[in-house]
Amino acid sequence: MTGAGMMDCRKALTENNGDIEAAIDWLRKKGQKVAALRGDRDAKEGVVLAKTTADNKTGITLCLSCETDFVSKNVEFIAFAQSIMDAAIAKNVKSTDELNAIEINGVKVADLINDKLASIGEKIGISKFERIDAEFVSSYIHGANRMGVLVGLSKANPEVGKDLAMQIAAMNPVAVDPSSVSPEAVEREKAVIIELIKNDPKMAGKPDEMILKIADGKLNSFFKESTLLAQAFVKDGGMSVADYIKSKDADLKVLMFKRVALG
Repeated sequence: MTGAGMMDCRKALTENNGDIEAAIDWLRKKGQKVAALRGDRDAKEGVVLAKTTADNKTGITLCLSCETDFVSKNVEFIAFAQSIMDAAIAKNVKSTDELNAIEINGVKVADLINDKLASIGEKIGISKFERIDAEFVSSYIHGANRMGVLVGLSKANPEVGKDLAMQIAAMNPVAVDPSSVSPEAVEREKAVIIELIKNDPKMAGKPDEMILKIADGKLNSFFKESTLLAQAFVKDGGMSVADYIKSKDADLKVLMFKRVALG
């Protein structure tokens, strides 16, 4: 999950009473480079799909997971996943539980999945489900069904919607802008930054005011790198995503996005 060594992971878990998130922060505070986890660590193999309704007012992205890429690349398995997605769109599904309960040709999706599990011999299931409702929703599938992205906009603009979806797929932002990052996430990131600064030998004996000022600067860098509108636009590094949107339509706003990827 983290890319850290086995003994380091064991010590981190021991020091934090088995709390995985706390152990990850502990590793980061010790200066270890931890693999970016965010929301992408659950699925191992599978098929990720993203689709919108005909009017582009609703978008759904989901992952039908399995154990091996041999199954995930199977044409029949991909078609099975597509049938589930089509049913989700057609029946206006809002959650995984609701999706499992709907019927395709008179059979519940959950039962169809169990039948498929029995025939394939691998554990499969709907491991991720995300939905967006907005004035205009763009969908994008990246790679061989390994990632799905939805972007909700304040009004229709297919060109910008596609470009933003590709940006999100490539750069994996944590939120639309700094104000969209949860206070808990901000405090967590700042705590890690402060601890790293304090552990730097060059900062020994420095006043707390200086450390906090440096931490604020690093936190601003985090926002620039990790929030969508502040990121450099992947098609033109000379402008931010916010500048790109403004160049296309000054009144267009990004309301939200969802990104589902295989681990």
